[in-house]
Amino acid sequence: MKIEDVKLIIASLLHDIGKVVYRAEGCRETHSVLGVNFLKEVGIKDNDILNCVKYHHGDKLKNANISESDLAYIVYIADNIAAAADRREDDDLEYGFDKFAQLQSVFNILNKNKGCGKESYKYKPVILKSEEDINYPENKEEKFTDSIYNNICINIKDSLKGIDFKDENVNDYINSLLLALEANLTYVPSSTKTDELMDISLYDHLKLTAAFAICIKKYLEEKNILDYKTELFKNASGFYEKEVFLLASLDVSGIQNFIYTISTKDALKTLRARSFYLEIMMEHIIDLILERMNLCRANLIYVGGGHCYMLLPNTEKIKMQFENIQNEINEWFLEVFKTALYIAGGYAECSCKTLQNDPNGSYREVFRKVSRNISDKKSNRYTAEQIMKLNKEEKDNYIRECKVCKNSSKVDEDDVCPMCNSIKSFSKKVLYSEIFVVYKEASDGLPLPGNYKLKAYNKKGFTKGEIKEELDKLLQDENTVRLYTKNKYYTGKKLSTKIWVGDYTTGDTFEEFAKELSHGIGRVGILRADVDNLGKSFVEGFEDKYATLTRSATLSRQLSLFFKLYINSILKKSECHMYDVIETSQDSDEKRKATIVYSGGDDVFIVGAWDDVIGLAIDLREAFNFYSQEKLTLSAGIGVYKPGYPISVIATEVEKLVDESKKMYGKDSITLFEDGQKHEELAQGETIEIGDGTYKWNDFIDGVCFEKLDIISDFMNQCEDKGKSFLYKLLELIRNQDEKINFARLIYLLSRIEPEKNIIKDDEKYSKQKEAYDKFCEKIVTWIKNKDDIRQLKTAITLYAYLIREKE
Repeated sequence: MKIEDVKLIIASLLHDIGKVVYRAEGCRETHSVLGVNFLKEVGIKDNDILNCVKYHHGDKLKNANISESDLAYIVYIADNIAAAADRREDDDLEYGFDKFAQLQSVFNILNKNKGCGKESYKYKPVILKSEEDINYPENKEEKFTDSIYNNICINIKDSLKGIDFKDENVNDYINSLLLALEANLTYVPSSTKTDELMDISLYDHLKLTAAFAICIKKYLEEKNILDYKTELFKNASGFYEKEVFLLASLDVSGIQNFIYTISTKDALKTLRARSFYLEIMMEHIIDLILERMNLCRANLIYVGGGHCYMLLPNTEKIKMQFENIQNEINEWFLEVFKTALYIAGGYAECSCKTLQNDPNGSYREVFRKVSRNISDKKSNRYTAEQIMKLNKEEKDNYIRECKVCKNSSKVDEDDVCPMCNSIKSFSKKVLYSEIFVVYKEASDGLPLPGNYKLKAYNKKGFTKGEIKEELDKLLQDENTVRLYTKNKYYTGKKLSTKIWVGDYTTGDTFEEFAKELSHGIGRVGILRADVDNLGKSFVEGFEDKYATLTRSATLSRQLSLFFKLYINSILKKSECHMYDVIETSQDSDEKRKATIVYSGGDDVFIVGAWDDVIGLAIDLREAFNFYSQEKLTLSAGIGVYKPGYPISVIATEVEKLVDESKKMYGKDSITLFEDGQKHEELAQGETIEIGDGTYKWNDFIDGVCFEKLDIISDFMNQCEDKGKSFLYKLLELIRNQDEKINFARLIYLLSRIEPEKNIIKDDEKYSKQKEAYDKFCEKIVTWIKNKDDIRQLKTAITLYAYLIREKE
């Protein structure tokens, strides 16, 4: 990357740093002047950068004594585009601004048809840390203070002091700066104007400004435009109309089969290793592309679940590079994985106005164009030459089928292919490692596109200082390309990327979860869940006046924080426990007996003790409701299996349960304990058949868990002599309740279990049993008359029976 480009990116990332200083000190200087002074204090005296900070507002720029090609003109217009409006009034003004205002939640204005009334939920003023509790939006005030802003200034100042512009690799510091800004400014509002929304963080604004700036510069370079003042300042309105940008996206196909089509005794470790391998691979691919294009991570809008969005310059060179890199990666996929994985990319040209949704609907159309381009790529994956090459592979290369991944390949004496052996070795380190290094040349490690290798380093128990020393040693290796650190911030030269990862774990095998960690029956539980209608929410969730790239980036980052970071906190501090109906837990904050296999931008796959998986599913849904202010919903499926059941079959079956949940009108549902019986539901005027194990979340939580399961457990706890056989008889009668004779049989069954005073000698005990019996019978007779209650009763009985059943 050219030094001028590095300066532009750093200047863009720091152009509003004076806002933080102003809010900390309350000076009467403008935030532009304060920003310049702040940078000088930390040793940044480069005039190109200082001019960008000093003159990024139009009123200052028009009288500035700078050259027509000064980078300040680029930062000025990039700042305006990122703000999605012409320059707002300065935060420096005393009236109409609240400098200690909290960041408002972007969910306040999402999907306005959901919820009611004007919402003003805000975030607490905190630093983003992996160890902290979830920062839920709340409808109460807890404003910033000058001391909070002063601490933020100190943190950012420390991270800036190490930047050396004489270093030929100064661009290595950009990601470190991004990390420092993310940690400190994620919950700081960009604007504090009281009559505007304050839902864009200063971090998101700065990051998008940098992305717009570098794209503009590269566009102008290709057009050979050197007079930035005329193009970007005097003729700014005309520039807004030009298609300067590419909204680009990548999508990796085959992820599900790659992760779940395995068969091995170490299935759980292998699942997690495969999932994380693909996650790191996607990050690596993104870095390859951005480095090839001489861009940086500021240009990355979203990544998760094998997808990503990037903002790129609309130049012929960039378009060619984008296509070439896809072809290179797919050639590598064919060589290493055959047709198991495929990457498809698409882009759409767009202007500044388009990204501000001007005219209305144009912003949504950009995303639709990108999606159509990717679909076209997927339908024409391989060239005739590639297909012929695949067909002509030497037969003796495929001796046997790998017993793990089931692909035909060269295998060792244990019938395991080289890739699966590498993943097995990687799986021993991936769960507890914090550092992952990409090497140019290495004898071992997992392969990555571009002929790189990935290694994991476990530094558990090391202090932060010791880990930093270890990182410095790794960076001195000339073969080190970049480092990824998991859930930890480490700033400094060449520390490429911190990635948030849902990595909570308490068990190593399916057998351990089923036989040692579960209550009742020895089974493992599998949860799959994803956000309903998320694509539609991104494209259509905001009113036209709010539909901008900045707001989309803010929404996607909040969701990524929930599913990649905060989900760890949800599992660490559990609340809902199924076993509490049998025996109250001694520790309300008991850690979940579960392992996250995958948790990405909008979906999760979790394995654990079957009863804890049901409890954590409820916790997850309740937390997501709170986090998204009920503007988004989750649909889920839970499967309960013996530990030796094939994981490939489990993954497919539980995915079908999620699909069943999404059939419900409005989605927002859960499916579990399917028994093959169906019922009819009304969905948008049509009658559809849905499995009896499918519920709206509230019906499952309130109807099954907190009503019927409680009634059953109260009765069974009082009348312990009734046993499981009674429950199974009751369940059989309920399942066949359409037969009229079964109602009489049900009444007869209930009469047979009535407590008898002549048998129970203790009057108090008899009284309690009789009271529980009467309440139980009254409820059963009432519920049996309502089809929804019957379904809920079936599930509640199954739940209770599983909870009291002894392990085999």
